[in-house]
Amino acid sequence: MRWGVARHMQGAGRAAWAAWALALAACCLAARAAPAAPAVQPSPAASAVLAPVAAADAMPSLRLRVVGGLASGNQYTRHEEPFWSQTLPALTGGRVQVEIVPFDRAGIRGQDMLRLMQLGVVPLGTAVFGLSATHEPLIGAPALAGVNPDMATLRRTVAAFRPALEARLRETGVELLAVYAYPAQVLFCSKPFASLGDLARRRIRVSGAAQADFVEGLGGVPVYTNFADITPQVRSGALDCAITGAMSGNANGLFEVTTHVYTMAINWGLSLFAANASAWQAMHPALRQLLQQQLPKLEQSIWLAAERETTEGLACNIGAEPCSTGKRGHMTAVAPTPADRQRMKQLLAQTVLPRWVARCGTACIDVWNTSLAPSVGVVLGK
Repeated sequence: MRWGVARHMQGAGRAAWAAWALALAACCLAARAAPAAPAVQPSPAASAVLAPVAAADAMPSLRLRVVGGLASGNQYTRHEEPFWSQTLPALTGGRVQVEIVPFDRAGIRGQDMLRLMQLGVVPLGTAVFGLSATHEPLIGAPALAGVNPDMATLRRTVAAFRPALEARLRETGVELLAVYAYPAQVLFCSKPFASLGDLARRRIRVSGAAQADFVEGLGGVPVYTNFADITPQVRSGALDCAITGAMSGNANGLFEVTTHVYTMAINWGLSLFAANASAWQAMHPALRQLLQQQLPKLEQSIWLAAERETTEGLACNIGAEPCSTGKRGHMTAVAPTPADRQRMKQLLAQTVLPRWVARCGTACIDVWNTSLAPSVGVVLGK
């Protein structure tokens, strides 16, 4: 089975991952005893604020392999990678050494990450909700377009859905350890618009089925486009609009080829950090305890950063404050009208959710109605 999923991988990434898979198949552990490793040299900041925790005193020298999120995302570069390569080794006095690589630089398709964790090929990894929903549609529920117009709603939605998510992952052999948020996915357009009703017949970049359902519900034309291709496609006229992150769109130069940006979130990127259940149980108890203490802190830092980045991304695109890390544009901000908010809920109820149920199955109706309907305000009928 491991060789079946490895067929998706290419070039050097494929060879490296195949070697890793063989090693994992031989030992079948997420964390294994290793010869004494040289003491880690944490960053100056980590050295100043971290001291080895008491639980580490009982921990042998261990080596972990972790697959993180998107290489280009601040979630990975500013939070995940430093946590695993600096913070965790510092907290354990160097007893735990971690090799972490983003999934898209390990030769892995995002759609395969959760499946690889279920198989045990990846013992510890980050999987994007929207991509994982290809094989596990239930997981995509809180990331559907129209569910979370703002961060406060997103927090309530994820909290309400978390027990169902944990239960579903355990059924498939995966232990949920954290849920991460990417910044809001917002709409950039190269021509003026005043409301969602003006977007009919426009060609709009989407990254997944949930966004495509939303765009089709508006009467627009969804176009699946890689992130790196968005700006060239808008510049050439192949795209009229694009849904992407407020700050990532700014970094990608979208503010130079578009004129209007919608301030309400279409949806939010979410990802989960989890462990293969067998690998998790095989891990040293002191390390499990430490991760259960520290991963919620990492989760919270990522959520706060996603909120800040959403606010700053919108500000930078229109040339307002606060804008310290992005490039200042001169776009026009389009705020949602009361009619837009009503239209968003209508699209969720009449288009997005029915199509999700068609992918997910009728069993997902009960999960939605029990966990999410009370906070979202949309109940699914059977």
